[in-house]
Amino acid sequence: MVIGIISDTHDHMDNIRKALKIFKENNVKVILHAGDFVSPFTWRVFKDFDGEFYGVFGNNDGDKLLLRKMYGDRIQNQIREIDIKNKRIALMHEPQMIDSLAKSGNFDIVVYGHMHEVDIRKVGNTLILNPGEACGWLYGKATIMLLKLDTLNPEVVSL
Repeated sequence: MVIGIISDTHDHMDNIRKALKIFKENNVKVILHAGDFVSPFTWRVFKDFDGEFYGVFGNNDGDKLLLRKMYGDRIQNQIREIDIKNKRIALMHEPQMIDSLAKSGNFDIVVYGHMHEVDIRKVGNTLILNPGEACGWLYGKATIMLLKLDTLNPEVVSL
């Protein structure tokens, strides 16, 4: 199973469309969004994804009430705990607790956003992932990740 990981979309609708196209081409069944959707209208693109979708609010998600109305239970406060194919995943936006969560031994994967930079590393037996920024606004490089769940092998994909 392949999981699509995205973060910091910051209303970049064209890049959201590109990401969803890549996810579809790679038979992604689950998307994890690590926050900073920003505006509720991003749902217009994400709603076309027919798999499972898990997201968390980021620090730039202003209209949380309308975001929640549009996305429903697909978007929640952080830290979000998810179990996919017997893999425990912590999904969050800001990185303050990533090392503590990894060291706890309670998670196979910790996914976060906020930093706008790709991060792939292990702490103990836990894989820590940041897909970078899908918007490309801050560093000029828009990226997402594909994660093969059976091997825990992440691939960074440029948009």
